[in-house]
Amino acid sequence: MALRTRGWITLRPSAVRRGSLARHGLVGGMVLTLTALTACGGGSDGTTDSAAGSACEKASGKVTLDYWSWVPGMQKAVDVWNGENPDVQVRLRTTPAGNAGTYQNMSNALKADKAPDLGQIEYDSLASFRLKGGLRDIAKCDGVSDARVKFVDWTWAQVDFGAGGEDGVWAVPQDTGPMALFYRKDIFDQLGLAAPTTWEEYEAAARKIKAAKKGQYITHFSQTDPNWFTGLLWQNKASMFERSGDSWKVTVDRPESRRVADYWQRLIDDKLVATDLQGFSPALYKSWNDGEVVSWISAAWGYSTIRDNAKSTSGKWAVAPMPQWEKGGQQAGNWGGSTTAVLAGSEHPAEAAKFALWLNTDAKALEILNREGGLYPAAKAGLELPALQQPVDFYGKQKVFDVFADASADVDTDFTWGPTMTDTYRFLSDGTAKATGGGSTLGEVLKETDSQSTESLREQSLDVTD
Repeated sequence: MALRTRGWITLRPSAVRRGSLARHGLVGGMVLTLTALTACGGGSDGTTDSAAGSACEKASGKVTLDYWSWVPGMQKAVDVWNGENPDVQVRLRTTPAGNAGTYQNMSNALKADKAPDLGQIEYDSLASFRLKGGLRDIAKCDGVSDARVKFVDWTWAQVDFGAGGEDGVWAVPQDTGPMALFYRKDIFDQLGLAAPTTWEEYEAAARKIKAAKKGQYITHFSQTDPNWFTGLLWQNKASMFERSGDSWKVTVDRPESRRVADYWQRLIDDKLVATDLQGFSPALYKSWNDGEVVSWISAAWGYSTIRDNAKSTSGKWAVAPMPQWEKGGQQAGNWGGSTTAVLAGSEHPAEAAKFALWLNTDAKALEILNREGGLYPAAKAGLELPALQQPVDFYGKQKVFDVFADASADVDTDFTWGPTMTDTYRFLSDGTAKATGGGSTLGEVLKETDSQSTESLREQSLDVTD
């Protein structure tokens, strides 16, 4: 059933199924599969919204496409496209990271019929936008169906929700986010610390770093990066949702999650991590440059975030695998990874899909997005980029992408996204802000987020089991 309000469609599926998981090539991943969602009522021409969305006719004249993205250096890739495609020009709007504002702004724009033609949407939030009718099915656009073979298998399953293509294609994969440990090797060396291989060693290092210098912390715990915290849960196989038949079960509050939460709560309580620094903020960047925050557990794309915002520390950082919960373990989390989606209401889906495919498969575009934005490509050809095989000067000439290649193979492919992850992240972010401010604990945040996410699913008329 579809309810239309000012161009915004809320889809209420009666059943949701989870598709099979794939693990191929370098990268492992997770799949959320939705059944075909059929709109009733439709438009004035008698077609359903899903049928209207499948049309992909080319424009007869010149076209200007609006595109929202937060990838650093994206304008350089857009400039290449615009130079080669005078009849299809792309106008880029640089936005904050998804949950830092873009998703809310995108939702508001969709409601007001003022959304861009294209938007950057992370894999974990794609289903939320589809559930709300915010995406355009581009399966019938030229080149889209054939593009499947160009991408690492699990990433394509993210954009057709593992349905083998019969349920449409809702975006083009862009990048992935296997996680590792970035750390100030010079400071660790000065303190006689090796890169921690376990979380126990990481905590011991945090205590030594704090004792060595007032105002120095091993890392920061951000209030505004629920995706980051989810990556930590992911490493410990703490899937936040489960499927049983046609029913969803919310599992945010589970023993594996509580182990992660209790660990970080101890670091917060003992003031071993900075809690007054937000992710991707000038204050955080200053702390990196000043040597006040000396490590960051982040994704492959994080290499350019540090490089571009802590330039005075060039040559002092290194990358190591994520610390493990058990000695000798080989588990990695995943943080982020995005798609380029054509949004509902776009009048030029054919041209938008063509740009999305070019952006994420063209050799020049892939090289720019890796060099400028630090993206770890979803396209198979992108994994062979020369830059990914070379030492990186900023990281002491370390071949950092070797670490991420190994990490990507250690990502648990059974991690399951819920169909209302935008809500779940909002609950998690609000709770984390309270916890870092001393008004709650991360354990309590898990319980509250679990309850709130369950209610969110029920509000969408999804079947939920306790």
